Amino acid sequence: MSLDPDDPRPPYQQVASSLRAAILTRKIGPGEKLPSQHELAATYGVARMTIQQALRILKDEGLTVSRQGSGVFARARTERPVGLRPHIEAAFEAEKVTIDFLGYTAETLHGVISEPLDKVRTGRHTPKSLHIRLLLSDMSRPLSLPVLANNRPEDSAAVRDRMADISTRHAGAIRETVQELADLALIPEATVETRVHGTAPLFKCFIINDTDMFFGYYPVVPHDVRIDGELVAILDPMGKDASMFQYTDDGDPDSTDSQFVAQTREWFNSIWNTIAIPHP
Repeated sequence: MSLDPDDPRPPYQQVASSLRAAILTRKIGPGEKLPSQHELAATYGVARMTIQQALRILKDEGLTVSRQGSGVFARARTERPVGLRPHIEAAFEAEKVTIDFLGYTAETLHGVISEPLDKVRTGRHTPKSLHIRLLLSDMSRPLSLPVLANNRPEDSAAVRDRMADISTRHAGAIRETVQELADLALIPEATVETRVHGTAPLFKCFIINDTDMFFGYYPVVPHDVRIDGELVAILDPMGKDASMFQYTDDGDPDSTDSQFVAQTREWFNSIWNTIAIPHP
């Protein structure tokens, strides 16, 4: 990939343009590692300083993220919940695994964490510790969501009871599986804690190993559900329709991503340690 000598732009801008096109056309896929600076310098026939300038442009545009000791990766800019799976899977390659989740129910996490936990059972993943914290909305008290359509929150106890059952089922399944792995001594140190708070579920957030964060808003959707055998219309935050945005703490305290992840960790802990109470 030699640069165009007739292009009036500086070499670093040409390199940035070429890499940008590769990322946006998915020749370099979301989450895929870019070649090293040495390889890129050889590919484009420029100095490493030129490559560093080009990579800085891509980072500022939000197209790439740097991970200390690992390299530069194309950012997974917008992903459906299924996009969490490879990141959860990669998290279990570390010795210490932490997952903080804030949201409506633990259904998405239950789905994406099942395979990594199965690999712990078969010895393919061997973390020394696993700590999961689930911060969920308290369905035992009136909330603005979920509610019966055209009704007051205090009239929607049956709707909340339905969601409480779903949430308890998925959170309980995660806890039971992790506890089993701890009892078998496959994970020396493992905990799953669940706390609830009185705020309606408006968005979901995953913080993985204190480094990678996925954030998405719940769209409020009217639809029919069956309660006590009868179809009723409700207003519901729909997690499956939430687009997830990825942010990564790359070790640079001045980067927007690092600051956002740090502030979210601090915010999560503030809720966890103040208004949240242990799930009964």
